[in-house]
Amino acid sequence: MTVFNDPFEHTIIAPAICAGVGVHTGRRVRLMVRPAAAGQGIVFVRTDIKDRDNRIPVSGDAVVDARLNTMIANSSDVRLSTIEHLMAALSALGISNAVIEVDGPELPILDGSALPFVQLLDRAGFRRQEQPRQFIEILEPIRVEEGDKHATLLPCDRFEMRFEIDFDTAVIGNQVVDFVVNEDTFRNEIMSARTFGFAHEVEALRQAGLARGGSLENAVVIDGEEILNPGGLRMEREFVRHKALDAIGDLYVLGAPLMGRYEGYKAGHQLNNKLVRALLANPKAWRVTTKVPQMAMAG
Repeated sequence: MTVFNDPFEHTIIAPAICAGVGVHTGRRVRLMVRPAAAGQGIVFVRTDIKDRDNRIPVSGDAVVDARLNTMIANSSDVRLSTIEHLMAALSALGISNAVIEVDGPELPILDGSALPFVQLLDRAGFRRQEQPRQFIEILEPIRVEEGDKHATLLPCDRFEMRFEIDFDTAVIGNQVVDFVVNEDTFRNEIMSARTFGFAHEVEALRQAGLARGGSLENAVVIDGEEILNPGGLRMEREFVRHKALDAIGDLYVLGAPLMGRYEGYKAGHQLNNKLVRALLANPKAWRVTTKVPQMAMAG
């Protein structure tokens, strides 16, 4: 049975460290993931801030901006951005409790995927904790829309995801993935998919103070009908797989894995957080359970 499918909470065995630049700030940051006690959840700590509360517990309400990444903040307005790729790795590897120390305002982008974070956590190792793991079971459909974009949560006896994107460029076009979200599918089909962007948007983003750390080392860049990265794509449908990766991370701010089906069409961080908030605002649509999803019984 993998950690993801285990009915008990898990943390890591030993601290794990990495460093890199933030994709938007361009600042070099150091990150350390530490073990945490059962029931603590995922907590980020801004170690560069000393004059006020620098701990930011992850929750759906903690998300304060989700335009180009997922940013969280605490009541002292201490903020941290671009948490989604690490959150996706923590979710897929079944890590319920961890303290993540960061000495800057943004997590490092590394290679633009969740792969380096999975490797970091693998090196740290995993430790079972004697507390039953909680799951968020979807009882009624929840749907949010913005124009032609939409995201939905549906009842299901395991965590499933369908994601569809549609871009007016032959490089991307219409792409769909539909899969059971568990550790195996994440490792084999999702974690290596990189973030992507368009060359014509880069200058505008930089003038707005964003994408200062973006490069061909940490993003797939599209210029017209051409992919600028020398190695091309890592996998078939890498673009939609990355959007699914983002969604897994965005949904894990709920603090527990889902027992439900997510369906997204052209959805991004903003719509994903809108979905999280719509779910939390409707207590009849979900419940917390320690019942192990169907997929765990076959593990």
